[in-house]
Amino acid sequence: MATIKDVAERAGVAPSTVSYVLNESRPISPETCRRVRQAVEELGYHPRASARTLRSTRTDVLALALPRTDGSQRAIDGRFAIDISDAARRLGYDLLLTTAQEKAEGLRRVARSGLADAAVLMAVDMEDARIEVVRELAFPAALIGRPADEHALPWTDLDWEAAAFLAVRELAAAGHREIVYLAPTEREVSARRSYALRGIAGARRGAQQTGATVRVVHADGDPARQVPALLGGPAAPTALAVQHGLVLPDILTAAAAAGLQVPEDLAVVAIGSLPDHPSGREQPRIELPVETLAAEVTRLAAAAAEALREPGASPPAQRLLADSVGHLLIPPVLLAEGGIAGPRSR
Repeated sequence: MATIKDVAERAGVAPSTVSYVLNESRPISPETCRRVRQAVEELGYHPRASARTLRSTRTDVLALALPRTDGSQRAIDGRFAIDISDAARRLGYDLLLTTAQEKAEGLRRVARSGLADAAVLMAVDMEDARIEVVRELAFPAALIGRPADEHALPWTDLDWEAAAFLAVRELAAAGHREIVYLAPTEREVSARRSYALRGIAGARRGAQQTGATVRVVHADGDPARQVPALLGGPAAPTALAVQHGLVLPDILTAAAAAGLQVPEDLAVVAIGSLPDHPSGREQPRIELPVETLAAEVTRLAAAAAEALREPGASPPAQRLLADSVGHLLIPPVLLAEGGIAGPRSR
């Protein structure tokens, strides 16, 4: 059976262009449309037939696609899974958890299985391959994460770029001129995770606008070894903006072991920390609004499923939903009860 990638290869275009032509969701040149439709005819590609099959029964189940590495444990994943499960139950859905590392093929298996009416996708890449799977199979989905193509699917996210910019700006306003921005791991950046790239972009924009020196460092390896190297030397930072919230307790422990008091010797701002997590309550912080994100993405996924159940609905219905009501970008809020301490000479 021909796939959308086969059609794209035959027509000499990207798979997304095939989707745009078939769904009539974006203006495409007549010549490109001709090549795509010719390839569809030659290969016998029938996307809408598969879409009707997928929509033929209702399961009252939402799938949560949460890619995981074997043996890894992240508190944030469990928090999202619980809150999305609660939100789904309030809407009359059960939750199916899928943790396949091969993100696109894992979602394809779930979509074709008929086990779920729609999916919530986490660990979103800027150019996420799962978007093409959703378009190809007309399988309703919503994202926790802001893709490069903001009109691709319904999504919700914290404004990570604005959050990083806010942290750098407020540290600079407190007098800090040497700042380290502790970003997500190089693996997350190489995978082009949306939150990682947008956070780094915000930190760099903050440096440009404030004139502060902001060094971007990835939170890789053992913080007990990494932090002393970061905080030593003649150009030692007086402040850390930490987006990688999981390592924050280790960062604070390593700073204390190096003889630095927080915030007197080292100001720390946590970005994307879990609400009410003990390790971040004493630090200036921008919390990740997990409950709001979970409730909204679940609502969007359920709404996408309902839109495609309407009589006569076709894949453009999901596109229309994304364009009209499918986006919620949450602005960051800096919580700093005691303010941000300024630097002191060492």
